[in-house]
Amino acid sequence: MKSDRYGVPTILLHWSMAVLVAGAWFVGDWMTDLSFSPLKLKVSSWHKWTGVLVFALLIVRVGVRIAARFSPPISTPIQSDNRLARGAHILLYLLLALVPLSGWLFSSAAGFTTVWFGLWAIPDLVPKDAQLKDLFHAVHDALTSVLAALVVLHLLAALKHHFIDRDRVLVRMVPGLKPRKPPDHPG
Repeated sequence: MKSDRYGVPTILLHWSMAVLVAGAWFVGDWMTDLSFSPLKLKVSSWHKWTGVLVFALLIVRVGVRIAARFSPPISTPIQSDNRLARGAHILLYLLLALVPLSGWLFSSAAGFTTVWFGLWAIPDLVPKDAQLKDLFHAVHDALTSVLAALVVLHLLAALKHHFIDRDRVLVRMVPGLKPRKPPDHPG
């Protein structure tokens, strides 16, 4: 029987991006409370490097998704659930692009060029401009909040599929995870 698990590249990209997004969120939240200092500049660099890496991995992930042959999403009897899942995944991909892009615009407008890992200068997208800086900062914060909420919903949906629906949605993405038996299963 053919496995319906996702391939190793898809699983690695999914979990790598999950860790990076969580890390970027926590670092970003931490750095906003820091006063302007060498530490804040260093932490801000880590945050921006992570955002660039998430954006780059998203491009790879979309390429893998287009090229890879994997099982279609698991259908549920309720069509609205299927549409909701598809829409949520599209929104996740969109936000995984827009959050780093808005951060890049914010950094550019603030006059702080991102130098990825201290080696490669990433060109500024807009000139230094205080009004644009405020606008892109607000956009970045709002998009980050929406992404965080959607990630929580994504996690809750995966747990619901595993513990309540007892289907293979989570099993397909977590190596070594076994499917749960239905409640009326004898063994």
